[in-house]
Amino acid sequence: MLDTIELVKTLGYVGLTSLIFTETGLLIGLLLPGDSVLFSAGFLASMGYLHLLPLFLLTFCAAVLGDSVGYALGKKYGPKIFVKEKSLFFDKQHIERAQRFYTKHGGKTIILARFIPIIRTLAPVLAGVGAMRYKTFLAYNIVGGFLWTTSMLGLGYFLGKTIPNADKYVLPIVAGIIFVSLIPPAISFIKQKTWR
Repeated sequence: MLDTIELVKTLGYVGLTSLIFTETGLLIGLLLPGDSVLFSAGFLASMGYLHLLPLFLLTFCAAVLGDSVGYALGKKYGPKIFVKEKSLFFDKQHIERAQRFYTKHGGKTIILARFIPIIRTLAPVLAGVGAMRYKTFLAYNIVGGFLWTTSMLGLGYFLGKTIPNADKYVLPIVAGIIFVSLIPPAISFIKQKTWR
């Protein structure tokens, strides 16, 4: 399993900020471990390796900017992708589903998606494709980015400060975070296969 503690130590502030931006804003970030990296960064802050305030400010800004870039990509290139009935990654039905989904659920989609890997990367793109107004998207993007970075960093920091010898438990906790965050997409995948 990826040792996110060592990864964060190696990346430092700049690398960590880049990773969060890439995961949330670019489709190449689909499989990056944002939740566990933020948790590990918070844990390292509790031990004095990093400072919590700049860590929060940098990752929060990276998350919000990343989603905004994803939105812009979806708005600009999404309609071109969906011209064909089938393309490499998407088909025309996806844009129709995205529009219906955002019409029904609105901005809370952007907030909830923050806590689900892969969906976190795709949600802002689909919001752009689905023609969600940018002002609406940005408001929920800011709230979602704040809740995500604060909760993940805060959980790591809190556990690091309150549990004796917490470093022994970091890898199992990170594994747990990854497992729990993969449950919603797994359920969605199973439902899609079942209802076909």
